[in-house]
Amino acid sequence: MIDAAGLRVMKAIADEGSFTSAANALGFTQPAISQMVRRLEQRTGTVLVERYGRQVRLTEAGRVLARHAVGVLAALDAAEEEITAIAGLRAGRVRLQAFPSSSATLVPRSLAIVKARHPDISVTFTEAEPPESLAALRAGDCDIAVVFAYEGQDLGELEEDLSLLVTRHLLDDEVRLVVPRAHPLADAGTASMADFADEEWIAGCPRCRGYLLSLATGVGFTPNVAFETEDYVAQIGLVSAGLGVALVPDIILGAAKHDDVVSLPLSPPSRRQILAVTTPDLQRVPAVGAALQALCEAARAAAGSSRTQASGAEAPALVTG
Repeated sequence: MIDAAGLRVMKAIADEGSFTSAANALGFTQPAISQMVRRLEQRTGTVLVERYGRQVRLTEAGRVLARHAVGVLAALDAAEEEITAIAGLRAGRVRLQAFPSSSATLVPRSLAIVKARHPDISVTFTEAEPPESLAALRAGDCDIAVVFAYEGQDLGELEEDLSLLVTRHLLDDEVRLVVPRAHPLADAGTASMADFADEEWIAGCPRCRGYLLSLATGVGFTPNVAFETEDYVAQIGLVSAGLGVALVPDIILGAAKHDDVVSLPLSPPSRRQILAVTTPDLQRVPAVGAALQALCEAARAAAGSSRTQASGAEAPALVTG
């Protein structure tokens, strides 16, 4: 096997014309250079250097190695420089996939943190619900998956691979019942699912609809789902028009505000857990570690802002999942 050290020796001998000069150029002793040449000749099975007293001359095979050494060593030096840049956060790429509603607050804040601290790191972001993002993580198509799971429910396919993945808890996102401001129970302070058994409901993504059904079934009714949309802004708009009630998480209510609705905490409380998921090896990559840290900081900010539910701000165009 020809290694980089052997190639550097052959190039130095070609450039300097003697073992002694090559040793001085590389910072080795002359015996060390001789030993490295002998080892390289053993590995290649042929003579690489002809010796004439204190002078040496490369054989045809030696000249081939010296010629190829130029390109190979240049490529290795370039690779080493790139790796050093990545390790020092002067370069790097992070591929982030996150469920759509996190793109309203959590993802933008984290991307802004990374850009401010490490402007040379490139972060790409695509929206994907947890089953798809976790599949992409396992397939090597993303580096971090931001996922959610409702209380009492697992993370689907993640459960099978939990021992192979690394999770960072970002925040517990409270789920509230959103009702029209004119609703008779809008001033109740808290909401029991059973009190809304006769209402028309607005449901979201498949997992969100499943959670709604689970909560309703738990108190003895099947929800009458009149409208279905994965766009949380559309859900709030439908509620504001008096067309039904909906379950909406805090992370959305902090971003998609509306004067004509009221959000009520459920009794008993209902929450979903938001996690950042990666692999044990990827979490040691500096750029990925920086992105995870930014997500944690953004989550703390999102948790703080979600505690205050102001109304009247214009909602973003699309918030789903």
